[in-house]
Amino acid sequence: MWSADEIAELCYLHYRTRLPKQGKPNPNREWTSLAAVVKVESAFQRAVLASPGNLQVTKEVVAMGTGTKCIGQNKMRKTGDILNDSHAEVVAKRSFQRYLLHQMGLALSHQQCSIFIPGTETGKWKLKPNIIFVFFSSHTPCGDASIIPISESENRLSKLVTEDDAAGQSAECRSNHDHLRPGDKRKSEKMASNHIIKRMKTDDDGYFSVITEDLAVQQVSVKQEDETSTNSAEMQTANKETGLGRPKVVDVYRTGAKCVPGELDDARIPGVGYHCVGLLRVKPGRGDRTCSMSCSDKLARWNVLGCQGALLMHFLQYPVYLSAVIVGKCPYSQEAMRRAIIERCQHISFLPDGFLAQEVKLLQSDLQFEHSRQAIHEVQTNSKAKLVPCSAAISWSAVPEQPLDVTSDGFRQGTTKAAIGSHQSRCECCDIWMHIQDL
Repeated sequence: MWSADEIAELCYLHYRTRLPKQGKPNPNREWTSLAAVVKVESAFQRAVLASPGNLQVTKEVVAMGTGTKCIGQNKMRKTGDILNDSHAEVVAKRSFQRYLLHQMGLALSHQQCSIFIPGTETGKWKLKPNIIFVFFSSHTPCGDASIIPISESENRLSKLVTEDDAAGQSAECRSNHDHLRPGDKRKSEKMASNHIIKRMKTDDDGYFSVITEDLAVQQVSVKQEDETSTNSAEMQTANKETGLGRPKVVDVYRTGAKCVPGELDDARIPGVGYHCVGLLRVKPGRGDRTCSMSCSDKLARWNVLGCQGALLMHFLQYPVYLSAVIVGKCPYSQEAMRRAIIERCQHISFLPDGFLAQEVKLLQSDLQFEHSRQAIHEVQTNSKAKLVPCSAAISWSAVPEQPLDVTSDGFRQGTTKAAIGSHQSRCECCDIWMHIQDL
């Protein structure tokens, strides 16, 4: 079988051995995020997700991406020759689409090595039943999944979340502890007085508010992350009497992703009420606001619509879904991940045939990415140099022609202003190239 650590180790090995030095961060002052898609193939149909045992499977990295940047809306182009979102998760997914397009080409050429086989509908194809895909990310996805409760004990150890801490160490999203402007303060006061405001809060029983489908507030218990403790009545009674049953939540990790303009906004009240949870968010930009949704929102979308894209869906009988999402060693909450990726879309109905909101498996590895912000910070504890996110993004796909690309600011690294718009400036996973490949 396979485990979260095995998938993480495979991805880290691929990063070290198959990706070039170009595009990787300078470990003395830079960090980045990593994401990948791993094909898990079993000799038995649909036995890949069975309980661990002696089942033999083959694991192969078929797509990988690194990156932390996102261009502002003023740099977007209608021609589709720029990569708007270069977060690792998005780059990996686009690289995965290149892999799927190549595999579809093999299927149409009647080559048995393809992952696709003929479906029951004429002219349609489907994934072989003994193959699944596992998504790996070295960090918690930015956005809703990164709004992680901090218990009182964690708060004491970390001395609160500081201004330059990574938001749950997710992608590029930095902590948002900036002082509120007068307008923001008035907005926060107005929101705090509104009885239907949706913001996280705790009481002595360890509860906090979340946003439900109809925007009503319901109380949800803050569960302990470790669910291996006994559930006996005696232990529950003892915990209730001693106050040890569930940790008291005193703060949350911040996400740099901003609420969608025109919708409900964060209260930005210091402490656990800083963020509203369950909201759609856009990635932050440096001055120029972006139009790219957070990685949490995109993963939630892929969990309903699949990863194949609209064009490839014309040839498929069923979408290509991810069977598991694994996150590397970093601040992590199973509850936040489930809320962000699964629960927000569970109410969706009236989908086309073959589409269904998935109950994707959510796991965490104990293995840390060597070029993560946390890992670089631990190595450079005595250095006075400020750590910054790497400006480049790397995309790699298991395809025979031009599997590798290194980009910066949405174009191939090294592109001059004069060359923008030329064929040489386009990366392999930008929209226009993806469409041409599909045709």
